[in-house]
Amino acid sequence: MFYEGVLTKMQTEFANPIQYYLVFENSFLNVNQLIGKEFEIAFQGYQCLECGKKKKIFRQGFCYDCFMKSASAGDWIMKPELSTAHLDIEDRDLEYEKRVQLQPHIVYLALSSEVKVGVTRKTQVPTRWIDQGAVQAVPIVEVPNRYLAGITEVALKSHYADKTNWKKMLKNDVSHLDLLQERLKLEHLLPPEVSEYFYTTKDDLYKLEYPVLEYPEKVNSLNLDKTPAFSGKLMGIKGQYLIFADGTVFNIRTFEGYVVKIA
Repeated sequence: MFYEGVLTKMQTEFANPIQYYLVFENSFLNVNQLIGKEFEIAFQGYQCLECGKKKKIFRQGFCYDCFMKSASAGDWIMKPELSTAHLDIEDRDLEYEKRVQLQPHIVYLALSSEVKVGVTRKTQVPTRWIDQGAVQAVPIVEVPNRYLAGITEVALKSHYADKTNWKKMLKNDVSHLDLLQERLKLEHLLPPEVSEYFYTTKDDLYKLEYPVLEYPEKVNSLNLDKTPAFSGKLMGIKGQYLIFADGTVFNIRTFEGYVVKIA
């Protein structure tokens, strides 16, 4: 049996261990079922997630034109502090930006390699932490819009990393740190505008277990543009990465918009 379709990030279910699903137009695959088995993934072409045209993917699943125009690819996505919908100021599409920016956001600490600070919409808890391969996470503040979350992250970035070391994450080389204690140390670092939103809950530490049989000692990224067909034994899934027995890792997010066949 084979599966064929356009790659999008794996959908996840918060379970023990986390369950992963590849969802295609006419089928879906519980990827956990492939762990311990050999299979092949082969590149078939491109399909932009925005316009649906068979154009080369530029970034984030979009062709170049859509990446430069789409409201869901604005700079405020990666830099929340640039959000302006709360001021009624449009970047690319004010209606879309209000819908996304003007909703509760969480600023958090997570352990995926070192302790890092990040931002996510409240509706994306704990999905965001799963996607980055965090083994633990704890909220710091819940604020009513993306801008406030962004300036909080900026204030904390001089004290904590804001990116995951993906190689350490995949090798399960994770720092040991008490996130609840760490949260107590940072209240004085928060911007005055968000201090009233500081979390004081004691039992809100999230712990995440991934379906991995064996972590690699070294990792090598699979690039479908350079290696259009790859086969190997799947040893686990962490973040949005497939981990193979030979140390090859495949980041699904990087290749969103690629049409693949899995057999």
